[in-house]
Amino acid sequence: MPSLCRDCRAWTESGNGLAEDTAPRACAACGGHRLIAHPELGSLAIAHIDCDAFYAAIEKRDRPELAGQPVIVGGGTRGVVSTCCYIARLSGVRSAMPMFKALKACPDAVVIRPDFPRYIAAARQMREIMERLTPLVQPLSIDEAVLDLSGTQALHGAPPASVLAGFAQTVEREMHITVSIGLAANRLTAKLAAERDKPRGFCVIGSEAARLLAPEPVGLLPGIGPAQAAKLARMGITRLGQLQALSERDALARLGSDGPALVARARGQDDRPVRVGREARSISAETTFATDLAERAALETKLWHLCEKLARRLREADQAAAGVVLKLKTASFAQRTRTTRLPAPTQLPDRLFAAAVTMLTREVDGTRFRLIGIGAQPLAPSAQADLGDLADPTAPRQAAAQAAIERLRARFGQAAIGRGRGL
Repeated sequence: MPSLCRDCRAWTESGNGLAEDTAPRACAACGGHRLIAHPELGSLAIAHIDCDAFYAAIEKRDRPELAGQPVIVGGGTRGVVSTCCYIARLSGVRSAMPMFKALKACPDAVVIRPDFPRYIAAARQMREIMERLTPLVQPLSIDEAVLDLSGTQALHGAPPASVLAGFAQTVEREMHITVSIGLAANRLTAKLAAERDKPRGFCVIGSEAARLLAPEPVGLLPGIGPAQAAKLARMGITRLGQLQALSERDALARLGSDGPALVARARGQDDRPVRVGREARSISAETTFATDLAERAALETKLWHLCEKLARRLREADQAAAGVVLKLKTASFAQRTRTTRLPAPTQLPDRLFAAAVTMLTREVDGTRFRLIGIGAQPLAPSAQADLGDLADPTAPRQAAAQAAIERLRARFGQAAIGRGRGL
């Protein structure tokens, strides 16, 4: 069985007696113990890369005094956890957990407000390193991507597994953060592999995928949420092996038109290609209030600041909003989502606000809200934003005025200039 040392990238074809279910021995070349062994190690080429606790890792990298401390990146006491370091996770803290629960579980944690411009800059640096390996890079989120390294062995003089081990070393050396890597035959099993060995992991899944997945709960499969898992449980299906056993006819009869595809995924089958430069589906901004709000004026002030933030994020992502999504969460945690399409794509906070405040007005009925958010969905290319026409001749002038504001803020800070409605 071939094995690869992740430290010195030496290969051992004999495997030194390594077996799939036994612990690797030390590397004969460097004495390191981070060995990967798999029968298909030299031929698999689809990789899923996931940064380890990305936001928290950036904070710890830039603030060395936080080393060894539990760190939570998120909102105030009424917000939620965006991410947390692995020290905090040992206390039970998880992403999307309400902040008050996180602080109860880990009262010594250092809480840091998210700094998205820094995280975006780091993500771009990560993307540049990935593109040194292959042009087939598909970003999935700010801290995840899938790569297709098929046909790159001649370019790099090494199989994809060795190239990926070198990539992880480069990230640690140049960016001072770590990644976990899943290597497999397709996107689905590569993602599942990356999740099996975190942090700083490297897991390989090959033709044994169906056997590995069979004993796992159905909720392990991406796309099966709590509601669908409960529905499957009512049918007596709680493990992926039970899904794997269904014939196409049974899958159609019991699970509907999506049944056969679900069964295929349960078997570790996935024919989706890696698509280069997949654009984000939406861009958003939201805030949780220190105290619940019900008055329209107070809600509108919060909404305006979010519209400015969303407009800035759209410009940074080179995107425009073709539609607007308003998100509200009541004091009792009930969520309201409202959407509208825009007459033309925009990057202007004024136009985002005009669309959102119309939807907000219909929701202000005395209900107390704890959170408000605004999103751009669907997105459009920035080149289509605020062009103006005979029916809308003011758009270019408004865009020029907003550009002047952003130049002043870039030079003197965000507080240098603002609109009256933001006071």
